[in-house]
Amino acid sequence: MSLYVLSLVLTAAVLHASWNLLSKKTQGKTPYIWLMYIASNAVYLPLLLFQMNQGVAINSPPLLWFSLSSAILHLGYYIVLQKGYRRADLSVVYPLARGSGPLFSSIVAIVFLHEPLRITATLGLFLIIAGVLLITGLSFKKEDNQKLLPGITYGVLTGLFIALYTLNDTIAVKTYSLSPLPLTLGTNLFGAVLLFPFIVSKQDELKREIKLHKWLILAIAILSPAAYILVLEALKYAPLTVVAPARETSILVGVFMGSRVFDEEDGRRRLMASGLILGGIIALSLS
Repeated sequence: MSLYVLSLVLTAAVLHASWNLLSKKTQGKTPYIWLMYIASNAVYLPLLLFQMNQGVAINSPPLLWFSLSSAILHLGYYIVLQKGYRRADLSVVYPLARGSGPLFSSIVAIVFLHEPLRITATLGLFLIIAGVLLITGLSFKKEDNQKLLPGITYGVLTGLFIALYTLNDTIAVKTYSLSPLPLTLGTNLFGAVLLFPFIVSKQDELKREIKLHKWLILAIAILSPAAYILVLEALKYAPLTVVAPARETSILVGVFMGSRVFDEEDGRRRLMASGLILGGIIALSLS
């Protein structure tokens, strides 16, 4: 991995963990997601117009269809993620979400694509599972596990959506040579359109989100696309198996932020578990 690609991915990791921290603060529902989409496109519109002036096309059929499919997958991601943040700790949901994505990809490759289970892949799967068990603190007491169940459920479901939209957008950028910015803004536009029927009747909630969280929403609208655009840009120069593990350094940043900012329990244990998950992701990338 070149220094340029590494700088893109590590910057994206910090930005990603930062916007998730802000998103945990809002604990927003559908109106929050819709406002984030609208604000994001408004902020990045001048940059899109600049790219169009430089000859970047925004009316190609592949851009249309990949933006639509990405919007559907990203909606699932945002909805599940926000539900997780409302019901569980950031330092549980975030690393499980980021760690289970590569885990799903590897299991699919082994079970359905019949790829061989190499030693490094076995080690990676073991480390991720060990990290998941450690971070959740699973015990033999039913009441303890019941308390952790929402964080585990929403974290893993979020990871599934991450795996799906990453695959979708990687094909768009690498196979069809789509520019990351139009793809991201097209995804946001379709997301806003798909959500519109659900927020028409929630005008009071929209006004409340604007009143309480307008600056947080604006910050997320800047940070979230920036983080993802940097990752897509990196994918133009390096394979997904290299970019994905480096991107997941955000796990450590996210858990550290959750422990410090929200004073969540078991910060040291969850940080150690996140290190195991990150190590497992790196091992998978080497298999």
